[in-house]
Amino acid sequence: MMILVVGGTGLLGGSVARKLVGAGRSVSAVVRDPSSEKARALESAGAEIVSGDLKDRAGLERVIRGADAVVCTASATLSRREGDSIDTVDVAGVRSLIEVAEAAAVRRFVFISISPNMGDDFPLATAKRAAEERLRASRLDHVVLQPSYFAEVWFSPVVGFDVAGGTVCVYGDGEAKVSYVAVDDVSSAAARALDAPGVGRRTIPIGGPQAVSQLEAIALAERASGRRLRVNRMALDEIKAQRAAAADPLQASFLGILEHLALGDEIPNAWGKVLGVRPVHMAEWFERAFGNVSRNG
Repeated sequence: MMILVVGGTGLLGGSVARKLVGAGRSVSAVVRDPSSEKARALESAGAEIVSGDLKDRAGLERVIRGADAVVCTASATLSRREGDSIDTVDVAGVRSLIEVAEAAAVRRFVFISISPNMGDDFPLATAKRAAEERLRASRLDHVVLQPSYFAEVWFSPVVGFDVAGGTVCVYGDGEAKVSYVAVDDVSSAAARALDAPGVGRRTIPIGGPQAVSQLEAIALAERASGRRLRVNRMALDEIKAQRAAAADPLQASFLGILEHLALGDEIPNAWGKVLGVRPVHMAEWFERAFGNVSRNG
């Protein structure tokens, strides 16, 4: 069975492709720049690299030939290029991919969405929910995965969680619980969703086994790193005000995600048994991520 991974050079897409290759599966990773370092690394790992772009429907029709299954992790949010937007990629592009997969009679389509607690009140969420609905209306046997916040993103300097630098940012009061989940666990879920029995045409929320607040996460990071972290804060009212004033859909989406983070995002842990995945606890994740910080500086 040949599996097409769309978004193969992204954080999650790359993890999915490597996990499938490691399990002996035949993987074609759709990338926009086959000469990029990430694409070459995937090729070295054993994935076939194919050139494609969600904005190019004819190209999608070409790359999907011979595919038995599709995993779609692509989004304009983290790898924006000229011509990319939520409308062109997350709305029109994903819709084209679904339609092309349906015409090609793909056996299963796994789509990575966002937490069900986020609703559809900002552009990215609206796009994700539209894709979910298009899949449900299709003839495709599909699985929609709805992960909570990725630990690798939300405990990184990209969003102000800079353990090595000694500072972290708290959004809102920091007390609401969030089911942060490791990227590796989400990629395991996507890989399992391709074949797991009884999951066809289902929507499955995904989160870590232990919901923690931002303040609890800081304590875990301090314990793992042996460092005292200085805390900066962005109040919920400030997030809402900036979101209301945001003209750019990507900026509005980021602020919408921040607002929902501040309000909390707890996901039941039943998905692990359904997909045969044992997600890592955050205490263990923090030890792996930051346990060597004090020794290295």
